[in-house]
Amino acid sequence: MAPRVRVAVPSEQPGGMEAGVSAHFGHCELYTLVDVEDGAVVAVEALPNIPHEEGGCLAPVQYLASHGVCALIAGGMGMRPLLGFQQAGIQVFYGAGAPSVGAAVQAFLAGRLPQFSPHNTCGGGGGGCGGHH
Repeated sequence: MAPRVRVAVPSEQPGGMEAGVSAHFGHCELYTLVDVEDGAVVAVEALPNIPHEEGGCLAPVQYLASHGVCALIAGGMGMRPLLGFQQAGIQVFYGAGAPSVGAAVQAFLAGRLPQFSPHNTCGGGGGGCGGHH
């Protein structure tokens, strides 16, 4: 039996499997947390995002880690949060273009999402969290 994995997907209101995927993880309204076990979705909940100002780019990293997230599916983020997720042991997958949270999670479960790399980061300067995507 595979261990339970908690996946976070930046989402549009109201969250859930039918919700749209927000283009930039740090500026989303909420996260849909999806618990997966043995390749199947076993629980879904919506988690409101925190204000970006409280801790800057790394606040959402710590927030998601404190909620047991092991993997994040994102369409965009800067270099600082990507490095923060790596340091926190949270895998980040590139899910730009997924039509819904459910579609993104199914692509994740099927192994079709690439690992998020510095090549995928956005923002100005040193790849910070400047852009609103």
